[in-house]
Amino acid sequence: MTVIIMMITVVFCYTICSLSDKYAVSTAKFNGNEFTFLMAAATAVFMLVCLPFQDCTFTLSWQSFAAIGLIAASKMLEFQMGALVLLELSAFELKAWLGIILFVSYITDIIYGAQAKIICFVFIALTAGGLILIAQQGRKDNINYKKIIIPLIVYLAAKFGYGFVIKAFTPYISSTMQLFWALVLMAAILLPKAKPRDIFRKNPKGAWVVILTKIPNVAGLLLENAVIAVSLANYSFIQPMILIALFAIGLIKKDKYTKLSLAGSIVCIAGIVGFQIASIAV
Repeated sequence: MTVIIMMITVVFCYTICSLSDKYAVSTAKFNGNEFTFLMAAATAVFMLVCLPFQDCTFTLSWQSFAAIGLIAASKMLEFQMGALVLLELSAFELKAWLGIILFVSYITDIIYGAQAKIICFVFIALTAGGLILIAQQGRKDNINYKKIIIPLIVYLAAKFGYGFVIKAFTPYISSTMQLFWALVLMAAILLPKAKPRDIFRKNPKGAWVVILTKIPNVAGLLLENAVIAVSLANYSFIQPMILIALFAIGLIKKDKYTKLSLAGSIVCIAGIVGFQIASIAV
């Protein structure tokens, strides 16, 4: 029950951030480097406040530095490859592909010692099926998969890799330290291209909106890491839950959705809830 509460809280925080991210790109007109720099730098600054209350384990070993580099790389690749893939796929279709990560993450949990349950695979398949139905919303015709297959594979690997690295390297460096120093590294790398002064001259209001919405982002990231410590599968379910939350907001705003997309949301919810019940059942 504690895990599902953490997951719901993460979804709430990330939903706010998703709406902010859309504002940053579509309304504030920040480019990829500007947006990623603001995200990394602001999140790192707000994380400083939380560090005294977090596990700050950091061993002077190659594993610690490797973890920081890999986390930074996974986030950078996620943003860069995601942008390339979205040139061909709709946002909904991209989320549908994340269904693959559900299976890989659960298999990884089993390797780490979790009990294998056929019913859990059934509910994962149900969730993935729901994602495919949702993907019909805004579906594009004549998708050139040859053009995006490599970026898509890298994007999926980066999404899974983040959780895997966090879990694998925690004996050497805490998840909080991995994330904090990775964000600092990302901000430092992007600093010359992002040019903070130009960002605030370009759109000061937009910059502050992006910065302040990174407060819930920090809470989401820390809780997400706590979920990863319990189960990579639960971590992989967070993205479908965010998609459902955004779907619900769209319904409230009276956006138009297809019947397949609505059915997909219901199927996803059934799969996610079913997996949680099945995973804790003896």
